[in-house]
Amino acid sequence: MVQGMAADRQPPEESAWISRSEVPLGIRAGGPLAGLRFAVKDNIDVAGLPTTAACPAFAYRPAEHASVVRKLLAAGAQLAGKTNLDQFACGLNGTRSPYGVVPNAFNPAYVSGGSSSGSAYVVATGQVDFALGTDTAGSGRVPAGLNNIVGLKPSKGLISARGVVPAAQSMDCVSILAGTVALAARILEVAIGYDAADPCSRPLILADHAWPAQFRFGMPSSLDFCGDALAEQAFGQAVARLRELGGTPVTVDYAPLAQAAELLYGSALVAERYTAVRGFFDAHEGEVIEPVRSILASGRQYSAADLYEAQGRLRTLGQQAAAMWEQIDVLMVPTAPTHYTIEQMRADPVALNRNLGAYTNFVNLLDYAALSVPSAIRADGLPFGITLIGQCGSDWQLAELGQRYHHATGLMQGATDRQLPAPVPIGGIKAVASTKVAVVGAHLSGMPLNDQLTTRGARLVTQAHTAPHYRFFALPGTTPPKPGLLRVAPGTGSRIALEIWEMPLEHYGSFVALIPAPLGIGTLELADGSSVQGFLCEALATAGAQDISRFGGWRAYIDSLQQQ
Repeated sequence: MVQGMAADRQPPEESAWISRSEVPLGIRAGGPLAGLRFAVKDNIDVAGLPTTAACPAFAYRPAEHASVVRKLLAAGAQLAGKTNLDQFACGLNGTRSPYGVVPNAFNPAYVSGGSSSGSAYVVATGQVDFALGTDTAGSGRVPAGLNNIVGLKPSKGLISARGVVPAAQSMDCVSILAGTVALAARILEVAIGYDAADPCSRPLILADHAWPAQFRFGMPSSLDFCGDALAEQAFGQAVARLRELGGTPVTVDYAPLAQAAELLYGSALVAERYTAVRGFFDAHEGEVIEPVRSILASGRQYSAADLYEAQGRLRTLGQQAAAMWEQIDVLMVPTAPTHYTIEQMRADPVALNRNLGAYTNFVNLLDYAALSVPSAIRADGLPFGITLIGQCGSDWQLAELGQRYHHATGLMQGATDRQLPAPVPIGGIKAVASTKVAVVGAHLSGMPLNDQLTTRGARLVTQAHTAPHYRFFALPGTTPPKPGLLRVAPGTGSRIALEIWEMPLEHYGSFVALIPAPLGIGTLELADGSSVQGFLCEALATAGAQDISRFGGWRAYIDSLQQQ
């Protein structure tokens, strides 16, 4: 236990934990999660360990695991311990805990985000494979976005919240924090299921088909980055990347979403937060830290009529917002508009916390699913994440698109030096007979012939490099300009950048028929030792052609021409 240590004296690693198991719970030889270690936010029950919700006076020792913990242990995962949080899951910054401030995994002067702060930190720093958080207003997404990890917030009621200390029970979700989308989806497969003992659980049918190769993504009509130019720049890059994946941006009216978000704390809806801990709070109000105390106490002032009024207003805004789904498949927003230092957050804890939730607070209120995905490491070394938001039941679709987006970034996992593993099929998406093809030139995303892929339903899987056994040439007299990739003797070649696309098998023949001589399809060896079908060139055609291997790829070569 680390109870009682002053926040300023507490080492960052220790401030992320509330308690740890000397012997990890759930060790078993088999199961779909065997070999994976996880942590649990300390508002989720683990039998034998105290549940504190970051309030020592509230602490109790449960006799049973929370439903979701029991499922994960039964699947073979090993529980390492419980993590710190903003008290009573009331906050998005990670500074509101008597157990210490949880710092950002990239720069300890900055906030981690919250309220699942400790869970995000131990995943981002590689101490566990995944962690459970909770998400009522963004608590499982904001810390993910600020720490370069994945934050999966499922559709409400999909994962049982039995054994979870409620924050606002009708909006609470158990969230999953992980280094990759594939792992988060794998955990979701184990965790989901209707639970009649949870009053907010519900049987949901999840969409089992991916969005079209050419999909439409919504962008808010107004975006505020709180004066953070680096965040704004990173979001622009995210828009461009989603375009490369086949997306078409559509501007949507953000006003109903923003107004719904304001109801969370600015209306009688906040009374649900007070109700969640009413018995304890009324007897021990002085044991609750500020500003959590003031937020919970504000729930006392509202009448039943006020609540009905707020609920009616929320339904109206929900109907207004629903119109956007006729124009888009998915909504894309910044996970958080900016980063704040711990010092800044302490100086203005309410307003700055509100800013962090600008693009998260409305999601559960309007019954959407969401997935926060790493997007970039900014010039100042801090992470930037985006959130993909879909209608209730779109969880697998979000994961499928989110995995492709994450792998297109080329980022490491969290604050570690671990590369992203190869993407894998998302379990909830129906498999379609397909084949992969590597492209190196005019078929790259954004290049002139890319539509030959996208119109056939192909999807960008990942970016990669060949093994260093190839030479790269600019073929003369080709329209549009095309390169030729030629295999050469070991030790005489270079690594060449490429993209790997996955195409429905039924369209592969018509695609190959478009390939003109001297180009063709052959087997390429990749830098990781695997192989894939991809573009190669006849050796005769490279005689006299300009060798552009030194550029390492077609994009770099084209960019060099534009700079001349």
